[in-house]
Amino acid sequence: MAKVGIVMGSDSDIKVMSKAAEVLDGFEIEYDMQIISAHREPDELIEWCRKARENDIRVIIAGAGMAAALPGMCAALFEGPVIGVPLSAKVLDGMDALYSMLQMPPGVPVATVAIDGAKNAGILAAQILASGDGAEAEKTAEKLATYKKEMKEGVMEKNARLQKTGYKGYGEK
Repeated sequence: MAKVGIVMGSDSDIKVMSKAAEVLDGFEIEYDMQIISAHREPDELIEWCRKARENDIRVIIAGAGMAAALPGMCAALFEGPVIGVPLSAKVLDGMDALYSMLQMPPGVPVATVAIDGAKNAGILAAQILASGDGAEAEKTAEKLATYKKEMKEGVMEKNARLQKTGYKGYGEK
């Protein structure tokens, strides 16, 4: 069964990166979540990335802040798609991580979502898996279609409420 790898460099990243796991749980997609520091554990990162494919990982979501080496290293070592999640930090609010992921050299792409955008990373990973062939991909595609339909219905309900109450009464229940 195809899985998603979720990797982060520190346990302080779990609060954001868990949002990707929550999305994958909702789509019933298996994942392997790890804390591996690109700077402090390069050998472990190399081994995990090189064995990812044989462990059925088809997409990696890598969250990193500051120097943001983790997603780029994953992209250099893994044959499949890597989604980078720039994490906000005390310095530069995650802009340094964002630029690092966006400015990867030719041949080593990292698909990058918004700062702290792990939820979208989970959705993008599901979309990538849904683009494949077979029953598993079709099942994921159907769940994505349902998810998008529910989002649309939620916005329509909010608009109907706004039309009924006006903006002044909208916040009151």
